[in-house]
Amino acid sequence: MSDRFLDLLRHGEAQRGARFRGGHDDPLSADGWEQMRRATARDPGWTRVVCSPARRCREPAQHLAAGLDLPVSIVPALRERAFGGWEGLAVDQIPLGELTRFWDDPVGYTPPGAEPFPAFRQRVLAAWGRVCGEAGHFTLILTHGGVIRVVLAELLRMPPEATILIEVPPACLTRVRMPAPPGRASLMRHGCR
Repeated sequence: MSDRFLDLLRHGEAQRGARFRGGHDDPLSADGWEQMRRATARDPGWTRVVCSPARRCREPAQHLAAGLDLPVSIVPALRERAFGGWEGLAVDQIPLGELTRFWDDPVGYTPPGAEPFPAFRQRVLAAWGRVCGEAGHFTLILTHGGVIRVVLAELLRMPPEATILIEVPPACLTRVRMPAPPGRASLMRHGCR
């Protein structure tokens, strides 16, 4: 069996700019669409497209897949972490004390009404395992920054607390190589094109 590859692509910039978006279903901005066009300009041979149900992921995934004549699988568990009372807020709209607690203890501190990090991590890793088990030769997964951070931290055997230290800017493309057993998954690249 030959190596398989999975590309994780964060959605482009959404309307209303950077914020704790979570379940808010904002569409991509014009700049976000351009970021996605650039990030996917060269098709490396994707054979499958998987995405989060959020509009900012689903719409570009459907657009790309239509151009490549590929099906799209929508995986609800690949949605972003729910941020409860912080949903839709920019960093400067959150009380500094709460924000500091979150940055200092991203695993232990849960924003008011938010999905606890351990539950988010468990959900994402279960979805990642399913997608990897079903993956064709080269799968593109269009999802969110938080989801990609969790996958990378697991892949690189980093403690969950370090997840927050991984930068995943809009339209960031990450490639993972999945060798045949008994090989181990490895990070091939991470960043913007």
